Amino acid sequence: MKEIKKTPDSNRKAKLEAFDRLLTIMDELRENCPWDMKQTLESLRHLTIEETYELSDAILEGDLEEVKKELGDLMLHNIFYAKIASEKKEFDVADVLNSVCEKLIGRHPHIYGDIDAEDEKAVKQNWEKIKLQEKGNKKKSVLGGVPKSLPALVKAMRIQEKARGVGFDWEEPKQVWDKVEEEMQEFHAEFNPEDGEVDQSKAQAEFGDLLFSLINYARFVNINPEEALERTNKKFIKRFQYLETESAKDGKNITEMSLEEMDVYWEKAKKL
Repeated sequence: MKEIKKTPDSNRKAKLEAFDRLLTIMDELRENCPWDMKQTLESLRHLTIEETYELSDAILEGDLEEVKKELGDLMLHNIFYAKIASEKKEFDVADVLNSVCEKLIGRHPHIYGDIDAEDEKAVKQNWEKIKLQEKGNKKKSVLGGVPKSLPALVKAMRIQEKARGVGFDWEEPKQVWDKVEEEMQEFHAEFNPEDGEVDQSKAQAEFGDLLFSLINYARFVNINPEEALERTNKKFIKRFQYLETESAKDGKNITEMSLEEMDVYWEKAKKL
């Protein structure tokens, strides 16, 4: 086995004590709090999704104090799920942690075995191959690990990343951009009102292809398209709310303003 670099963790004792404290509190709440006693895996699910999005917001805002709080909330949810499962005699948090430890060791043979992987690409390719070979893995397709309920944009990213992991990908960014331009022309051909009646079904299909190719190109140039779009969403919200508040200060009703009037405030908002 290769020699593994490991810097001593001077705060490990405090971390373990904090984890033990959370386990203790979870046990106490589950036995004494009416709300906590009532929760199930299903009832917590939508709350966990909400907490995940709140963490995402905090990361995009660069608010590390809020990131800390949201990580705590998600940690609590993980412990909560494991506690419920232990009550069902299925598994407990030790099983959860040991399971992920074994997975990490098994999928990093370049660290814990004799496989060589000199770059990130090689690591990802090894990861996907090992996943398909693992005993008991029900996902026979490379794409089987992509959750069906993911939002479409995020799902497109993960599909492309999974395919890349086994070598199914473009070689150069220019090839991907050529595909973007090709899809743009195909969409324009289907969705050009000047040419007459629009076939909505075909136009939708071509627009989907165009978006997929744009997401692919973003990946090639190291842009996270979901994050990029969310930052644009936030920028639009900020500017539009400026339009609302500043026009109201001037005694104007936004529903009665012309587009030209609105544009004056919009241009001011862009300079902020």
